[in-house]
Amino acid sequence: MKTNEKKSSVLVSAERILDNYLEMNNHRKTPERYAILRAVYNISSHFTLDELGERLAEEYKFPVSRATLYNTMNLFMELRLVIRHRFQGTTKYEACHADNNHCHQICTVCDKVTEVKAPEICKAVDEMHLKRFRKDGFTLYIYGICSSCQAAITRKNKKLKHSENEKR
Repeated sequence: MKTNEKKSSVLVSAERILDNYLEMNNHRKTPERYAILRAVYNISSHFTLDELGERLAEEYKFPVSRATLYNTMNLFMELRLVIRHRFQGTTKYEACHADNNHCHQICTVCDKVTEVKAPEICKAVDEMHLKRFRKDGFTLYIYGICSSCQAAITRKNKKLKHSENEKR
């Protein structure tokens, strides 16, 4: 299945989950909720509420209030359509309906977050037997220093050593 087809089928499935929830709980099916859901599932990375709001206003010509975004994201988290991450003091979100298992590497210098494919970890978690607990998914955060920051630190240290040697 091609990436766009997979994205489309995941969005259709997410919309169905939202439809069922709204109908069963006698909530209105507002255009804002569906526009937000489409925008979330068309973003291929982590995003903040502000970034989502800007995207809705620019690309979808559908501005929504921050309160609407906040409340809708809480609903989506309750339905397990979105996951919230707290990276280095920043709250970010991401669509999670198609993939509930996440591994992230987070640079403690520049705060860059990268998703990592780790089939060994996924397999280990899948094979774990937990007592009186049903697993839905997991998130793993690996903290460290990215190669760009490590290279910058190395260059800075070399400059410092070079300038100290010149002073002698």
